[in-house]
Amino acid sequence: MRPGGVRSFALELARGPGGAYRGGERLCGRVLLEAAAPLRVRALEVAARGGAATHWLEGRSVGVNAVSSDYAAAETYLRRRQLLLRDTGETTTLPPGRHEFPFSFQLPPTLVTSFEGKHGSVRYCIKATLHRPWVPARRARKVFTVIEPVDINTPALLAPQAGALEKVARSWYSSRGLVSLSAKIDRKGYTPGEVIPVFAEIDNGSTRPVLPRAAVVQTQTFMARGARKQKRAVVASLAGEPVGPGRRALWQGRALRIPPVGPSILHCRVLHVDYSLKVCVDIPGTSKLLLELPLVIGTIPLHPFGSRSSSVGSHASFLLDWGLGALPERPEAPPEYSEVVADGEVAAAGQSPFPPLQDTDVSLEGPFLAYIQEFRYRPPPLYSEEDPNPPSEAMRPRCMTC
Repeated sequence: MRPGGVRSFALELARGPGGAYRGGERLCGRVLLEAAAPLRVRALEVAARGGAATHWLEGRSVGVNAVSSDYAAAETYLRRRQLLLRDTGETTTLPPGRHEFPFSFQLPPTLVTSFEGKHGSVRYCIKATLHRPWVPARRARKVFTVIEPVDINTPALLAPQAGALEKVARSWYSSRGLVSLSAKIDRKGYTPGEVIPVFAEIDNGSTRPVLPRAAVVQTQTFMARGARKQKRAVVASLAGEPVGPGRRALWQGRALRIPPVGPSILHCRVLHVDYSLKVCVDIPGTSKLLLELPLVIGTIPLHPFGSRSSSVGSHASFLLDWGLGALPERPEAPPEYSEVVADGEVAAAGQSPFPPLQDTDVSLEGPFLAYIQEFRYRPPPLYSEEDPNPPSEAMRPRCMTC
């Protein structure tokens, strides 16, 4: 038994240890207090805190002395406080046993995703404090995770990304030819677990073989007092086959899978988490040829129907630009009328094959496309060179010379 009559003091969140929150939601939980004897309590409060912080040291030499500069910055996103037992100047006596004190906080509408880095972090926690007379305060702390949604179903993140570079391969002061690289991906936004199809063209005009490679790189940027500190890490990579002298290689959608990583953090003033696809060509005797395409890692995956026209259209033009797809030369013939509509279906529906138009004053509850789909358009009958209803002899046009 612990001194002071408190057997246990803990915090418990409604979603459990693996649950994540987002801006605008309610953070609910309870404080669990077990007393071994009658317990005198002055106050019990719960506080929620959250924010971003960066810190690092940079050393430099001044004469024979080494001087280090301290860089630090912080930004607060969450600060809430709730009194479960208010301090009225008099103590409250709790009987022995187990006591539960529920609490609830409304999170701000916009938060930053939780993050842990080498020189900075974004953390959220909730702390309970038990105040008792003539006894040090008892505290319990619980960390919770925030994942702010990043939707990749936007025109900016559905747009293809492309680039091209070239470099002269040199050995000492002599030129050994030109090496060119062009790469393209079908969109900018992806989610963890998706596969990035990488399209690339490597033209080796040098006299030595070159090696193409690709990688997804995470860049952590920490900011404080106008200074920046960056840390890069490769999260996924692939290597191609060597390209011989005077030869060209094509990557027709080489698969590069994104592992489980945190989403991009773009709207924090003290740290950023960015991603990029780097396609490079290792040239012997010369610095590598590096092409970088920006990426955004989101939390909401590509919707199969949302933004379909823009994504499908951009993907079709993307394939045509790279010669990886072609439009059909001749459209497919329509089905026969008898294959689509039964003989008795039109007779049962009446003279008109279309349902009567609804009143325009009636508001549509569903999308307009769903309303249009209610009409049942019939395909035309098969085309025939012979007129099934030829004009009579009296109506037949006569030649001007007859």
